[in-house]
Amino acid sequence: MSDAFCSDCKKQTEVVFDHSAGDTVCSECGLVLESHSIDETSEWRTFANESGDNDPVRVGGPTNPLLADGGLTTVISKPNGTSGDFLSSSLGRWQNRGSNPDRGLIVAFKTIATMADRLGLVATIKDRANEIYKRVEDQKSSRGRNQDALLAACLYIACRQEDKPRTVKEICSVANGATKKEIGRAKEYIVKQLGLETGQSVEMGTIHAGDFMRRFCSNLGMSNQTVKAAQESVKKSEEFDIRRSPISIAAAVIYIITQLSDDKKPLRDISIATGVAEGTIRNSYKDLYPHLPKIIPAWYAKEEDLKNLQSP
Repeated sequence: MSDAFCSDCKKQTEVVFDHSAGDTVCSECGLVLESHSIDETSEWRTFANESGDNDPVRVGGPTNPLLADGGLTTVISKPNGTSGDFLSSSLGRWQNRGSNPDRGLIVAFKTIATMADRLGLVATIKDRANEIYKRVEDQKSSRGRNQDALLAACLYIACRQEDKPRTVKEICSVANGATKKEIGRAKEYIVKQLGLETGQSVEMGTIHAGDFMRRFCSNLGMSNQTVKAAQESVKKSEEFDIRRSPISIAAAVIYIITQLSDDKKPLRDISIATGVAEGTIRNSYKDLYPHLPKIIPAWYAKEEDLKNLQSP
C-alpha cells in the first residue's frame, strides 16, 4: 500500500493497486483514482514451451547488420514431449532442409564470441573480429583453410586495431587447438586479403610494452605501488634503443621491479604469467641493465639498490 490524494475524501488516503485490472483504488471510499496503469517493473514470467526452461526473456537477440536477414531469422523449436506436435515437427524438418546462406557466418560468430568471452574481451573487439571475418569470407578465398586459426587470427587483429592487444600465446590458448604457427599464417593471409580489397596496407596498430603491463601485473598479484613503478619504468624504457619485443621488455621490467620489492617473484612465475620464456627474460634483462638508473623511478629504488640487483 501507498498514500495518494483522494478527490472524494479530500485528503491523503491509503490506496490499493489492483494488478489484474491495473487500477489504483482508494481504500476508504473505493474510488478508482487511476485505471489501466502500465506496470513498468521487470516481468519474470517465462513464456517458454518447456516447463524446465526458466528463461524469462520474451524478445529475440539484437539485429546483426553482417547477416543477410539482419539476424532476425525465426527458428522453430522442437516439439514438447515424446508424442510431439505434428505441425511443429514437420515445420522443423523443412526448416532444417532449407538452405541458410548465413549458417556458416552464424557458427563463426558464435566461435569468436566464445573465444572473446574466455579472454574477457569487450564487445567492440568481438564486433570488429566479426567484421574482419565477414570481409574475408565475402572474397570466397578461404576455402580449405584452418577455420579455427582463421577465427583466432581475426580476433588477434581486432585486438590490435582496438588498441587492446593480446599475445599470440593468449589467443592460442582459446583457439580450439590451432597452433601459434597456424594463427600466424592465418593472420598474414587475412592482412593480405584485406589489403587487396582496399588497395592499401592494413593498419594493425603499434604494440607497446605498457599495453600488457597491467594485465601481467594482475596475473602475478602485485601491489598497487609495484604496478605503478612497473608502468613508469616500461614507459621510460621506450626512450632507449632496446631491440626486444614489447612483451619481452614488459616481462623483464616486471622481474626487475619485483626483485627491488619485498614481494619478490620467481622467474618461473613471471614466465608463466607473461608467456615469455625464461631465457628470453634473462636476455632482455641484460639489455635493460645498463639503463636501469634512468628507467627505474627514483622514488621506488635508490641507485645502491640497483647495483645490488641480482641477475636472473
